This record gives sequence, structure tokens and C-alpha cells, in this order.
Amino acid sequence: MLRALAIDFNSYFASVEQQDRPELRGKPVIVVPVMAETTGAIAVSLEAKQLGLERNVRVSEARRQIPGLIVVESRPEVYINYHRRLKEIVETCVPVAKVQSIDELECELSGSLRERKNAEALARKIKAAIAAQVGAHVRSSIGIGPNWFIAKLASDLQKPDGLVTFDADELPAALIERGVELGNFTGIGPNMEKRLRAAGINTVAQLYAASSARLRSVWGNVEGARFYDLLRGKQLDREPAKQRSIGHGHVLPPELRSPEAALGVLHRLLQKAAMRLRDEGFYAGALHVSVRYPDDVHWAGDCRFNETQDTLQLTRALNQIWASRPRGHRRLAPRQIGVMLHHLLPAGDHTPDLFSAPQEHSRTKLFAAVDQLNKTLGKNAVYLGGAHGSTGYAPMRIAFTRIPKPELEEIDRSLGRRLAQPKPAPEPPPDYDDFPPDEPQ
Repeated sequence: MLRALAIDFNSYFASVEQQDRPELRGKPVIVVPVMAETTGAIAVSLEAKQLGLERNVRVSEARRQIPGLIVVESRPEVYINYHRRLKEIVETCVPVAKVQSIDELECELSGSLRERKNAEALARKIKAAIAAQVGAHVRSSIGIGPNWFIAKLASDLQKPDGLVTFDADELPAALIERGVELGNFTGIGPNMEKRLRAAGINTVAQLYAASSARLRSVWGNVEGARFYDLLRGKQLDREPAKQRSIGHGHVLPPELRSPEAALGVLHRLLQKAAMRLRDEGFYAGALHVSVRYPDDVHWAGDCRFNETQDTLQLTRALNQIWASRPRGHRRLAPRQIGVMLHHLLPAGDHTPDLFSAPQEHSRTKLFAAVDQLNKTLGKNAVYLGGAHGSTGYAPMRIAFTRIPKPELEEIDRSLGRRLAQPKPAPEPPPDYDDFPPDEPQ
């Protein structure tokens, strides 16, 4: 029985650029986080892949391999807007069960859609809807299977515009016939593949023949047993997602590689993280700060406190951690920095401290107003002084498993860059001096 459909948008950032900018179509393109020869590509167009480029290739090396290569700076808000539009289109055809990443959607099949003929017709309908409503340059590979695990595998096997189906009763023969290898499975990275081979498991046939207990032994935990069931197409209960941390990092440009400038950017990162903390409905009980220096020198510090959303309290914690750096590190030039809020507590489970409750209440109202101003007028319309001089740095980035909200990190365009209109002032009373005196009766 088929239960899951996986959609993988191929070379997503580069494909969106080609869809959005016709002059890039049919040409080798790479997308980079910043325009610098030393940075790496975060996306590679299909044309560039055909010429041998891979993701993370250094810009200078990519130019050497492909004369005439087009290098494009990342535009996160554009990619997020396309993602939302694509998700809406898919949901007109079938429910989206989970957004796995910005370029990957998991859909549920039910009723007659669990039949192979109907599931594959649905996949073609989705492709046609995307081509008609977004454009032909944002292509997708679709996999269909008895669970997400198998559907995801199927979506990876025929790119850039494939459609592959595996039903449970075809396993493992269909996988072996397709030439699937151990490293093709989600959950088997290079290290796990080495462990499997050390255990004498070198092929998909051997993997499928291994018992649940044996795979649990190789994994060293219950995940091996879960992998055994997923491999056979079983639909396991979805584990509830746990929010473990909220954080941001930044590679400092040369002009900011001083302790003073780095601290300013850390304040900027912390204020972004605090705004996300409030938006996502959490309180944080700890702050982690990390710094990398040249020659792979690294330092990190932590601070625990009563859980809070208060940016002022978090700022005091940051300053305390920064002051605790080893004396020798204070003369070094920071190259990469990061902040992470952890020990998160859902807002519904938070109880204010008895003696600080009034102050917490007023601070909550204060930072709600600050957040609203920043969402309305654009980021950094209001910020704490520690970030002064660094507000232009640490722009919005898209992590693999987290899709940022432009409304939160940049500007909420639905608000039209203006606050709610003030109520009109009441009409002033008439100035009787401007009128002739009453006539005597």
C-alpha cells in the first residue's frame, strides 16, 4: 500500500534564480552567500552540475573549471516566497504532511490515492500545476512509497524531473534492480556506512536480510530497529518535534575581525535570536556563545539563568560570558561567532518569579512593541545599543532544516510599512469669536 509522496525541488536556489531571471536560463550558475572568491557555492544549477561542479565548490575553483560561469548572490526572501507558493500549489492537489526543508515536502496519500495508478497520476498533476503556475524551470523529482522513508529514497533516484514508485511488496527486489546503494538511504552517512561494512553488511540485499537485533547492535540504539521497520515500508508513529535551541552564527568580514566589532555583531545575533524566541513561544534558560579564531583556535562560554524572553537580561548574560574569555584570547582576531539560546521552555509552562513578575510583565509589553516596530518598519528600526554599528551584518540565512520568516527577520510586507492608522482627533469646539453675536430676542 502506498501512503507517502515526497517532492524534491532540484537545485532549488539556482532553479528559482533561473525562473525569476530569464537571462540566467540555460547557463551554468552558482549561488553564493556573499560575493567573494573564497566562499563556497550553496547551490549549483543543473547546467553547472553537468559540467562537473558540485555544491560547496569554492568560487575561484568554479570559475577556473567553467569560464563564463555566472555567480549570483543568495536572495533568501525570494526563495522563501517561492517555497510558500509551491507549497500552496501542492496543497491544492494533496495535503502536505510536513515541510522537511525549503526544497522538500512530504505528502500523505489516502483513499483511492493509495493505488499506484492514481498516485502516479497525482504526481503528474502536481508537476503540471507547478509548471503552469510557477514556471517550467522549477523542476521536481517525486517519489512514492509505503512510507516517507521509501518515498524519499525514490525521489532521489531520478533527477532532475523524475517519478519513481516503490510499493511494499516490491521490496527489496525493486531497490536492488534500481542499483540502490547503502549511502542512498536517509540515515546512512559515511560513518554509519563504515560501521555497516565493518559488520559485514555491504549491499542492500545484506542490509535487508539483517535482523532487527543486528541493526540495533550496529546503530548502538533503538534507531537500528526503527531503520529495520522503515526499510520494510512500515508506517511508524511520527516522533514529536522537540525545539532544542534557537541560535545564529556569522562569519565575520575582515573589517570586523576585532574583539570590539565581534561583540557588536554578537549583540545583533542575540537580538535576532531573542525576537525568534518570543515569536516561537519559548523562554530560554541558558545562553551559549562560541568564537573561532585563526589556526582552528576555538572558545565557547555558557551562562545559566531563570528562563526568560527579556532581551535586556539576555544582553547582561552575553556581556558576562564575553568578559570571561581567557586573557590570551582577548588579543586574537575572531573569525566566526555564534550565539545559541537553549534549555527552552514553552511559554505555557513558564511561571514568573514571584518578586520579578511585575517587571517581567512590563518588559513583555515593551519587547512586544519593539518586535512589532521591527516587523512593520524593517529590521533594526529599533535595537539595543550593544548592536550599534553592526546592524548591517548577519543577514537572513536559510538553514537546511529551518526556513526563516522574512516577516520576522526582515520586514512584514503585509503590514505595508506602516503602523495602524491613529484614530482621527475629535473635532475642536467652535471658536465663537469667529461668529457674529447673537441677535437680541
